[in-house]
Amino acid sequence: MSKNWISTIVGAVILVILLSGSLFVVNEGEYKVVLQFGEAKTIHQDPGIKIKIPFIQTVTSLPKYQQIYESNPTPILTKDKKPINVDNYTVWRIKEPQKFLQTLRTVSAAEGRIGDAVYNTVRRKLSEVEYGNIISEDTARGNLNDDITRDVSEMSDRQNYGIEIVDVRIKRTDLPKENKESVYNRMISDRQSIAAGYLSEGDEESRKITSNADRQARELIAKSESDAKKIVAEGEQEAARIYNAAYGKDKNFYKLYRTLESYVTTIQGETIIMLPIDSPYTQALLGNK
Repeated sequence: MSKNWISTIVGAVILVILLSGSLFVVNEGEYKVVLQFGEAKTIHQDPGIKIKIPFIQTVTSLPKYQQIYESNPTPILTKDKKPINVDNYTVWRIKEPQKFLQTLRTVSAAEGRIGDAVYNTVRRKLSEVEYGNIISEDTARGNLNDDITRDVSEMSDRQNYGIEIVDVRIKRTDLPKENKESVYNRMISDRQSIAAGYLSEGDEESRKITSNADRQARELIAKSESDAKKIVAEGEQEAARIYNAAYGKDKNFYKLYRTLESYVTTIQGETIIMLPIDSPYTQALLGNK
C-alpha cells in the first residue's frame, strides 16, 4: 500500500511536469513561435492555451503590435553643404513571423537593419535638399518623410524581412554647436537685409502715393479755380445783360437809379461835398429835377 501510494505521487508529479512543459499561453498582442532544435515549427497568432512537445520543443515570443525605433542623432551634409544632426524615429511591426525568424530572428537585429536603412535613406535624401527647405514644415518636411518611408519600406520588402515599415519621421534637424552661432548671425543679417529692402520699397511706394495725391490735388484746385472764373464771368455777363435790358426799357428811370446808387456810395457819415447849385447832380439831390 505504501509503495502504490508513492508510485501514484511520483506519477502525478511526472504528469504535472509533462503538462507544464506541454502547455503554454498565447497572449493578445504577441506571436508564439514553437521551436524544435532551433527551427520554427509552428507559429500561433490567436490568443489561448496551446500545446507543444515537452523537452523537445521550446517557445519564444515575438511582438505583434507596432513598435517604435528611435534612431540615434547622426551628422549629415545637406545639398548646400551644411552639416546637420538628424534625429528620427521609425514605426514598424512584424508582419510575417516565419520570414522574420528566417532572416532577422530577433527584434534587436531587426532594429539594427532598420537603423542602417533609415540612415542611408535619410542621408541620401537630405543630400538632395538645401537646409532652408529641410527646416520648412510647409514646403519640404512632409514630402521628405513620405519619400523616406516609401524607400525604407521598399528596401525591407526586397530583403524579405517579414516586417512592415509603417512610418519614418524626422523629429529634429539641429546644427552642430560650432556652426550654430555663425549660421544664426548669417540668418539675422539676411533677415535685416530683407527688412531693409521692404522698408526701401515702402518708402518708394509712399513717395509715389504722395506725389500722385499732390498731383491730383493740384489738378482739382486748378479745375476748381477755372470753373470759378467761368462762373464769375458768366455771372458778370448775365448781370450786364440784365442791366442792358433794364436800361433799354426805361432810360430815364435807369439813369435816376444809377444816380441814387451813387448818392449812397458818396454820402456816408459826415461827408462834405461841394457842388454847383445848378449842377444836374445837385438838382436831382435837391429834388428839383
